[in-house]
Order: sequence, then structure tokens, then C-alpha cells
Amino acid sequence: MDVLVVGAGVVGCSVAWRLQQAGVRCTLLERSIPGAEASSAAAGILAPQVEADGPGPFLDLCLASRALYPEFARELAEVAGFEVGYRPCGALLAAFDEREADQARTRVAWQRREGLEAEWLDAVAVQALEPALSTSLLGAARFVGDHQVDNRLLVRALAIAATRSGARVVATQVRRLLESGGRVVGVVTDQGVMRADAVVVAAGAWTGLVPGALSDASILRPARGQMAMVHTRAPVVRHVVFGAQGYAVPRPDGRLLLGSTVEFVGFDKQVTAGGLAAILSRGIALIPAIAEATLLETWAGFRPHTADGLPLLGPGRVTGLFLASGHFRNGILLAPITAAVVRDLILDQAPAVDITAFRADRNERKL
Repeated sequence: MDVLVVGAGVVGCSVAWRLQQAGVRCTLLERSIPGAEASSAAAGILAPQVEADGPGPFLDLCLASRALYPEFARELAEVAGFEVGYRPCGALLAAFDEREADQARTRVAWQRREGLEAEWLDAVAVQALEPALSTSLLGAARFVGDHQVDNRLLVRALAIAATRSGARVVATQVRRLLESGGRVVGVVTDQGVMRADAVVVAAGAWTGLVPGALSDASILRPARGQMAMVHTRAPVVRHVVFGAQGYAVPRPDGRLLLGSTVEFVGFDKQVTAGGLAAILSRGIALIPAIAEATLLETWAGFRPHTADGLPLLGPGRVTGLFLASGHFRNGILLAPITAAVVRDLILDQAPAVDITAFRADRNERKL
């Protein structure tokens, strides 16, 4: 069997790697450098609990993928020859006022009812755990199961793993899907027609620009996220720390990633003064000491956003087409489970998780 994977970011490379391991011949089609877009622009947060508003299929999907990460990272390091920065560091949801504290305590309460590990820490406990955090905090919710990975190392390792397993990478632009007899039989590219038994579209924010990939291209649009990186002599915090409108992700060498904006501005990739000011001010509010840190880097990337906030995962609008997109801010987190689901579907096996809520035709099926 031959499969074409459109997009060689973290999701596309994960899909190709797992398919190659299962004996399926894969070709990755990438218009740029593998992993150069959203995968490299992310923060590597693996934190389904800290951001979850309630139980449901999406949280279940995220938790299932998080559970795969220790082995996923170990296997990748073995294949690629270097570690990908997987760290079981835990995450905090900080509260500056009573409203935020009530929301955080509510999140802890329902998650504990669901059997998840979560706890509320008062201001004294927060300061004992993370002394660099603002003394203005009333407390924080702690989720020890939420972790992180170095996304830039991850995507490099996945590209190596995919190619070492036999996947081919072709630098080209996909112009449209090729259909015949009511099914997808390949794609038309700048280099001509490429045929396959199945096509997986994992093009992230650019999925809607692949003609024929979606029945309605408007269901997915790019969301710009601006970020910044600062550096301190030693790490100032150990946990990933979320505030009401921002987050800080510590790397072990003293780098600290700060994010992020969510802006619907098309494919405008600029870092703006206003966006950067907001990110830095929120970061300093959480961790005052970083006001003296060195600003190393700023960047922006595009996340694939769907109207209901759920990914597009599973069979597409015609036979032979599969979607692995729309992950929004969770592409890094969901890469392992997405690859497993797509592999199973292509091999005509039942996925380990229920993907009904994520099918591309979910809106049509509700009518």
C-alpha cells in the first residue's frame, strides 16, 4: 500500500513514521522545510488538564495521547539518537483574584471527581513550591500529570524517524486532490501527478488551502500565535505556569518560553509591538524576576483553528481521504494519538479511541 501525507510537521511525520512501521509505504509532501511552521513555533506543552473546561471526548483524546508520551519520547530518542526534552514537570494554573481562584478550584473539583490527580494550593503553598512566582497570587491549581516536551527537538527527531523508517520526503506544493470513481487516488503537485492508495492531509493551518481536502474550506482557519523567549542564569520555575491570559514554559537550561496571542489575521506572520508587549507583561506578572531576563527570540506561528475547537481526525469527504488537522493549540500533545488513529484507519482496524466527535462530517451528521 502507498500513502501520501500532505504536510511534514509533527503530525504528518508522526503519521508517516507509524505507517512505515506498519509496512505502509509513505511519501511526505511538504512545501517548506519539515517542521518549519507551527511545529517549531509551538511551546511543547503537554497539559490537557490545566486547560480543560470539563470532561468529554476531547479531554479523553488528549489524556490518551499524553499517556503515550513517555514511550513515544523514549522510542524517538532511540531512533533519532538524541533526547527530545520530555519532562514530567507538572503544571500550575495561577489565580490572582477570587474569580480566578474559584475557577481554578472548580477545575480541580470536577477533575478529582473524574479520577484525575489535581489539587488546590493556597498562596503559602505556592510560594513554597515556586518561590519566583508573584506574591500577589491567591493560590494555584496544580496538575502533576501535565508535562512538556521540547517541540523543536521533537519535530527534528520525528523527521529523522520517518525517513529512517523508509518514508520519502518530496518538496512540492500540492495543487489539488486527484479523484476517480468516487475516491481519492492521489494528488496533483507542482511536479506532476502522484498516485497512491490513500491520502492523509496533515497540513495544519494550510489544510483549507488544499483544494478538495474539506467540503467547506471555511471550517478551518489560521490563528496567529505570537511568542517570546527569555533567558535567565538558571531556571526560575520548574512547572509550566498558566495565568488567565498567558503561560510560561521553563527549559532546563534557563530559557523560558512566554505565550501567547490568538489572532485571526489570515496568514500575516508578523510579530507586533502590541502582541509582544502583552506577552511580556503577562509573563512578568506571573514571574516578576524575568523583568531582568535577556530577551532571546520572538516569533509567530499559525495554529489550525476550527469553529468548535475540535480537531479534524479520521475519514474525509471521499473514500481514500483521511484528515489529521485542526488541532489548534494541541498539535504537539495530540501527535502520538493522531498517528495511531490514522494508522489504524488506513489498515482498516478499529482505533483505540472513539473519534466520532472529531470526524470532518460531524456538523452534517447533526442535521
